[in-house]
Amino acid sequence: MQDDNFRSSVVFLCEHSETATFGLVLNRPLDLTINQAVQDFPELNAPLFLGGPVQNDTLHFLHSRPDLIEDGIEVIDGVFWGGNFEQLKMLIDTNQIAEDDVKFFLGYSGWEAGQLDRECGEKAWIVVQAEKEYIFSVESSNMWRSVLKNMGEKFKLFSNLPDDPTMN
Repeated sequence: MQDDNFRSSVVFLCEHSETATFGLVLNRPLDLTINQAVQDFPELNAPLFLGGPVQNDTLHFLHSRPDLIEDGIEVIDGVFWGGNFEQLKMLIDTNQIAEDDVKFFLGYSGWEAGQLDRECGEKAWIVVQAEKEYIFSVESSNMWRSVLKNMGEKFKLFSNLPDDPTMN
């Protein structure tokens, strides 16, 4: 992908329909924690990620605790998008939610009807089945390379390319 917003990025699609697609970039940490960005947020040393170039004034979160956070939408097995934000804050305040249970994003990645399908048809994206481990366990600085390496020999070569291949 030549767009700087998406170069070497791992985008998790939360919703894909005939009308639009919504996703979050998993490996673009900002130099902010959730506490620095949101007033009156309980103490949690969780990094904040740039979810994408659309509506950077909106906050989104993924979590793995549907047993504690109501109203989240299960996107893949064990990964939930959104939910009751006030409940999340209370759970953090009472130490029932840990930093590795939740991931926060400013903004999102969005595509209009048919746009992402066209881009995939043009081979602008490498598509892989999402896994919970990538979202909550893999270090963001190594995520893109880890995903490619796990896709097999064909993609392992891409995982070692420098960000700017002309510098090789």
